[in-house]
Amino acid sequence: MNYCLETNALCKQYKHFHALHDLTMHVPKGAIYGFVGKNGAGKTTLIRQISGLQQPDSGSYTLYGVENSSPSIHKVRRRIGAVVESPSIYLDMTAEDNLKEQYRMLGMPSFDGIEELLILVGLSDTGRKRARHFSLGMRQRLGIAIALCGDPDFLILDEPVNGLDPQGIVEIRELILKLNREYQITVLISSHILDELSKLATHYGFIDKGTMVKEVSAGEMEAACRKCVRVTVTNINAFCRILDNFRLEYRVISDREADIYGEISVTDLTMALARENCEVKSMRERDESLENYYLNLVGGGSHV
Repeated sequence: MNYCLETNALCKQYKHFHALHDLTMHVPKGAIYGFVGKNGAGKTTLIRQISGLQQPDSGSYTLYGVENSSPSIHKVRRRIGAVVESPSIYLDMTAEDNLKEQYRMLGMPSFDGIEELLILVGLSDTGRKRARHFSLGMRQRLGIAIALCGDPDFLILDEPVNGLDPQGIVEIRELILKLNREYQITVLISSHILDELSKLATHYGFIDKGTMVKEVSAGEMEAACRKCVRVTVTNINAFCRILDNFRLEYRVISDREADIYGEISVTDLTMALARENCEVKSMRERDESLENYYLNLVGGGSHV
């Protein structure tokens, strides 16, 4: 498999805090790679390193097969567009003038392509309106347009839908899908909005405390996020004993709820529970979410 990005035992430490610890990851060419982790897990540190904003303490990474220690890594980075933490835009400029300024910074000989970029991100009708008067979603799309200056084929987005309203989230999602499917741009997305990420990603990397916990494809994720039956009962201890006797796989959610995996006989289960004076209050089928999958990998605690 061809990879846009590979990291090998990447480490970064700030005094006594290990932001990255032996991080190894693989972003396939053509993928939408969902980079998932709690706040402080190391997502932004990794993005800043591969964007050339920081250097690793140890370990290495390659971009399109070129190692970060190679003198030619700077040329390869020209294939990357990134929006790190928040869009870098000039608020007193129009969308068009922001793109022109980026073209100048990149040393591009003409402004050809700016109109097409504005159309692509849905900002062609903003005219002389300054960016400070844009909605948060419009600013985010302008930030992506700026990242696309220079025609990169690897786009890195750090929390691209954070703080957006539902309409803004849909617009960013559709833009990312279009860039990936129609323009063959590989996308690395750091996000804590896991439900939204599940509508985009073709691959996932789960990071915790600076270490890669697991990498999976969307197909593997779908297989892992199995259907289950969420059952609410009056006596969770009796319920667990019965499930153990039935040799059913389950996961306790609370002192009244548990998820059962696999085929069950509702009649046999309810009769066995009745003999233990345990009443079933509700039973409903559900799919395990990406969030549950992530929490099962790294445990609960701080929000992602």
